[in-house]
Amino acid sequence: MGTLRLSIAMGDYDRTRPIHDGRVKIDGVEPVTMLLSPEEMFFRAFRHEAFDVSELSFSSYCVKHSKGESPYVAVPVFLSRAFRHSSIYIRTDKGIKSPADLKGRRIGIAEWQLTANVWVRGILEDYDVKQSEISWVRGGMHATGRPEKIPVNVPNDVTIEAAPDDRTLDQMLRNGEIDGFIGPRSLRCFDEGHPNVGRLFADGIEAASAHFERTGIFPIMHVLGVKREIADANPWLPGALLKAFTQSKAMAQQALQDTSATKVTMPFVEDTLTLARRLIGPEIWTYGVPGNETVLEAFLDLHHRQGLSPRRLSIGEIFHPATYEAYSL
Repeated sequence: MGTLRLSIAMGDYDRTRPIHDGRVKIDGVEPVTMLLSPEEMFFRAFRHEAFDVSELSFSSYCVKHSKGESPYVAVPVFLSRAFRHSSIYIRTDKGIKSPADLKGRRIGIAEWQLTANVWVRGILEDYDVKQSEISWVRGGMHATGRPEKIPVNVPNDVTIEAAPDDRTLDQMLRNGEIDGFIGPRSLRCFDEGHPNVGRLFADGIEAASAHFERTGIFPIMHVLGVKREIADANPWLPGALLKAFTQSKAMAQQALQDTSATKVTMPFVEDTLTLARRLIGPEIWTYGVPGNETVLEAFLDLHHRQGLSPRRLSIGEIFHPATYEAYSL
């Protein structure tokens, strides 16, 4: 059997660079790697099936999989994980002091089905704020006319209106036409220090830490996908991908703890790493199904209740069968 030449789209992360630069080899594969933004990867993967292997939005994958329409089968490589308490932005001049104050408000979103937004709506549920109690305004963040990447159905009790054709969500939040915004990226008005734009949770680390201590959930954002026909023809491939990406992440974690000269352009790396391990445990970022059952079950439940998957998916069906366990010595 010859080497399999595959296109692989992924983000430019410390945990993927060893695959991109060749320090970690994928058994039996000659990779053609592309480091792309999530928006470009996901659009091209789900609209055009552009890559043999691609990082995927977990939510988009579940939408497609639940309908039997996914061209990809997932591998439990969680290339993006993030606590999302810091993803809720508000107008600070409208009396919004707590999650409960979002009831009846107009909140901007780029897409209903974004994974980060699924998790944020789950966070708001913890504060007894139902998704039906918010008026949602969907539009482009900094360019008008952003479409949902994939068609979705929202619950009958949820109201979503389109932003005006001539305005972005950033402009609307600056002008006070919406009361807040949720999303995986911040708007420029926040980045530029607009005097009346801030975060709902002033201390995102404190809020997320308390949530983790109560739930044990470190949210999963992205999974790895391999085209289904390629996996079917090469059943060894999903396991080889899981192995290589796990090795690549291990190299990144080892480099992170070598603080003789920090590998990321941030101060306080030692203290942040200590804080994360104290909260999560020695393995702060895990791949694979074992140990991640709680977070996976929580997401699949939210996804279904928010109307994104027409049936409640199970952990046992969303990943390639060869990736649920690994050998040990």
